[in-house]
Formats: sequence, structure tokens, C-alpha cells
Amino acid sequence: MAEPVWTLDEIVTATGGTCLGAVEAPVAGLSIDSRSLVKGEGFVAIRGPNRDGHAFVAAALEQGAACAVVDRNFPHGDEERLIRVGNTLEALNALGRAGRARARHTVVIAVTGSVGKTGTKEALRLTLAPSGSVHASVKSFNNHWGVPLSLANMPKDTRFGVFEAGMNHAGEIDALTKLIRPHIAIITTVAPVHLGFFRSVEEIADAKAEIFRGLERGGTAIINRDSPYYERLKSHALKAGATIVGFGEAEGAEARLVNVELYPDGSNVNANILGTPTSYSLGAPGRHLVQNSLAVLATVKIAGADLDLAARALSGLHAQAGRGARTLLGSKDRRIAIIDESYNANPASMRAALATLGLTPRSEFCRRVAVLGDMLELGPEGQKLHQGLAEFIDGAGVDVVFVCGELMGSLYQALPTSRRGAYAKTSEELAPRLVEAVGPGDVIMVKGSLGSRMAPLVEALKRRFGAETASV
Repeated sequence: MAEPVWTLDEIVTATGGTCLGAVEAPVAGLSIDSRSLVKGEGFVAIRGPNRDGHAFVAAALEQGAACAVVDRNFPHGDEERLIRVGNTLEALNALGRAGRARARHTVVIAVTGSVGKTGTKEALRLTLAPSGSVHASVKSFNNHWGVPLSLANMPKDTRFGVFEAGMNHAGEIDALTKLIRPHIAIITTVAPVHLGFFRSVEEIADAKAEIFRGLERGGTAIINRDSPYYERLKSHALKAGATIVGFGEAEGAEARLVNVELYPDGSNVNANILGTPTSYSLGAPGRHLVQNSLAVLATVKIAGADLDLAARALSGLHAQAGRGARTLLGSKDRRIAIIDESYNANPASMRAALATLGLTPRSEFCRRVAVLGDMLELGPEGQKLHQGLAEFIDGAGVDVVFVCGELMGSLYQALPTSRRGAYAKTSEELAPRLVEAVGPGDVIMVKGSLGSRMAPLVEALKRRFGAETASV
């Protein structure tokens, strides 16, 4: 049986709370969602913008929660399992700080970037595992509650801790990195994302560079050497006293791509990682993943893990649901492929997804279909950035495009008539037209910002074609 992450008394001490329960009572971990809480975990009742976790305390305790962290004015109940604090979000942050403070023998890694944070985090989880125990934040737990929760759930004997830091406003990463206190900090890339909250991409670069402020003494900054903002990011890292490692195709990159062969289902890579020639295969497609794999392997080497085992592990990298997962439906001679990129979108990730769609050989699928929803939070540049995708659609050899959303309407008008599949204001309105227009022989990539609700289109396609024939 795994050692409990906390005891009741440790939580009380870390949060400055009060509790009448048995001090040595074990707590398997912490949760802020009563729906996914596992028996034996502690429940932290966070007040969010849409709901108050205090409304779910009773349900959490009924499901077997070891304890519940609540505000002091919470009504009386199971006092032996209630830890009363002044503010539950502050208590969660205190638990995150305590979890980080006791990780004295853990190499802590933080990842940020406009694109590729979660994929890079998952690649680090995969590549570090052969060398020791890894704790990484789940899903995209990269904000003001996800980061402290992830830190608080890190087991005491973890060898490698990997944490994702996200933002859409200046100052947010600054607070997160000071919780994480990484030994290694990665910025995957800087792109025009969240321009609705920034005046320029340079300001976005500065906000991403906040991650270096939390670096431990002697820490390492891993930066995309091919980015036009490399020197700007490097300047921030040097001010923080960091050692700089660049990754990419540029001559000066310490983790450098030497050669790559791109395929629809993966890549073969030759690279030089901090002086070590390294060849490996990636189990997921896309040049952007090849780029980020250089940062991953550089991190592995700096963290003291086994580089050779890590490189071999990358063949097991697979795209996740919403982030490039590929589903094949139908018989061998009547196949349809669905590429699920529905989790989120910005100009950089959209270009990368279109390029990956373009890798699909005509011998396998006769039509390349792009289904695109609005990219949100782009500010005044939104319409121009959407229209600009026409060039990349053409470069990827996309045959037909279906779009939804006001901003994607501007792209639709910029496309030649031969490429226009259908336009609708919402994904719900687009769904019936899409499923009627596609079929066997098509590879269909679905992508848009989370608020564009593209995931239901993926499910509609699976229902339509999965019901008739089995997956292969």
C-alpha cells in the first residue's frame, strides 16, 4: 500500500487550521472535485467563479473523504473530519508550499509556453519514468488552484516533479513559479496567444519569462533557440542567474536537431543533446513535437536521468484526446480518420495541426478535411490572424474546410470556392452538415478554442461512422 501523502495533523499544521480528529489519521491525497474524489483523499472546498465547494462537503464525506478543509464559518458537522481555516484557497496554497518544501531530494521542473505545455509535461513524465519515480500535474492543472493542488499531491519520495504553469495575464506565472521553485524551467515557444490581454507578443514573452523568477539557485532555463524572442527570454533568464540551454535547429542550440523524417504517425529524429549524439523515434506526429522533444531530452540529461532510456521511451509517446489523438473507423478499404485537436487553439498550434494533417499520404486517404472553430482571446488582431490561416491550409494541401464561429467566417471568405465545405455560426449548427458531407477516404482534423465547442463535432463524427463499422 502506498504511503499516505499527508496525515491530518500535517494538514492542520501546514494550513494553520483546527480539527478535533485523530492527528495520525492518514490522508491519501487531496482533491477539489467531489465527483472525482477517491476514498481516503482530503477534500478542499474551494470557492470558484461558478460554484462554492462548500456545497459539496457533505457529498465528499459520504464518498469516504478522509477530511474536508473548510472555512471557519462552515456549519457544524463531522467535526473530527473538518479542518477549519480562514480561507480555503490560501490553505491550498499553504499545502502546495509545504509539499514543495519537503521535496528536498526531488528535481523539480516547470514548463510553460504559448503552445505545447501539456504535451511537453507528458513527454517528461514518460521519459523520466525509467530513471525514478515521477509526479506530474494531471490534465492541464496549471493555474492558481491547479499548481498548488499538484504540489500538495506530490509524494515525499518523488525523484522528479513536473509542473505546468499557464497564464493569460501578466503576473500569473510569477506567483506560480514562486510556488513551484523549479530547478529547471522550460519555455516551449512564444506566440500571439491571449492578445486580448496584452498589447504585443513581446509582452507575452515577458510574461512567460516570469517562470525564471522562481528558479532555485544554480537553475537552468531551457529556451527555444529558433524563436524570434530567444534573446529577450535569455535576457530575463540571465537576470535570474540561470544557466541557458537553447533547443532547436539553430547552429547555436545546445540541444540541436540534426535531421528528421516526418511521418503521419510519428517521426525519426537525429539530434545532439548537450554534446551527446542521440537518435530516437517519436510515437506521435508533428514537427512541433520534434522541437519540444529536444527540450525534453535536454531536461532529462540536466536532471541526471538516463538519456538513452529516455530517448527510447519517446517511441511510446502518443497524442492525447483533444490534442491530436487519431481514431480510425471503418474497414481497411473504407476507412475514415478523425484527428481530435479540439481542446484548444491559437495561431501557432493551428499552423502546427494543419502541417500535421498535410503529412497524411494521398495513398491512404484521398481527401484532407479541416474543421475549424474560432481561436479566442486574440484581441483586435483576431480577424487578420484567422484570415492568415488560408496560406497554411494551402501549404498543407487541405482539400475542403468546414468552419464555425464569427472569426472563422473571415477565413472562410478568404478561401477559394473549391475549398469551402460549409460555414455555420456555431459548432452545433455545423454538425449535421459536416457528418453528411464527409465519409470513407477522408482524414478529418477538428480544431478550435475550448470556447468554440469543437469536441462535440468529434463525438458526432464517431457516432456517425463508428456505429456503422468497427474501429481498426
